[in-house]
Amino acid sequence: MSSDLAYPGQVSRWTGSWLSGPRAALEPGEDADAQQWRGQRLGLPESGPGSVAATGRRAFALLLDCVIGGLIAGLIVHANLNDSSAMLAQNTWGIGIVLAVRTVTIGFFGFSPGMAVLGIRVARLDGAALVGPVRALAHSVLTALIIPAVIWDLDNRGLHDRLLGTVVVTTR
Repeated sequence: MSSDLAYPGQVSRWTGSWLSGPRAALEPGEDADAQQWRGQRLGLPESGPGSVAATGRRAFALLLDCVIGGLIAGLIVHANLNDSSAMLAQNTWGIGIVLAVRTVTIGFFGFSPGMAVLGIRVARLDGAALVGPVRALAHSVLTALIIPAVIWDLDNRGLHDRLLGTVVVTTR
């Protein structure tokens, strides 16, 4: 019986880049054990303002943004649980509103309404004051796709943050 997988170790070679967890995101030659806290490699403090935001706070902020978007969409489109097309319209409006609000607020202020409530913001690693509307739009769209946001590295940065040169930090 012939198989492409001659031994179990081969499986880890082709799955290791995404199944091995945050350590797989290290650059060649980087030592994960040398990092003592999330954000240390980025020059961020261990705790307090400016430290890397916890995953739970980020997820709850997104949930708050979605609730706000859903409530606003409910004012625009009448929800009818018995009419699937009306519910689809409300959900579509809700997603559009969340994307628009997050793009504008993150682009110009660095945080969405949910992030403001939880005391976190998006910051650029290059030190620029504004995230900017283009990066904010990409950040919002990639977050909506979920997968880039839930695969993160040792610094708790999702794939979308790595791509855009951003990090979510605490403000208080």
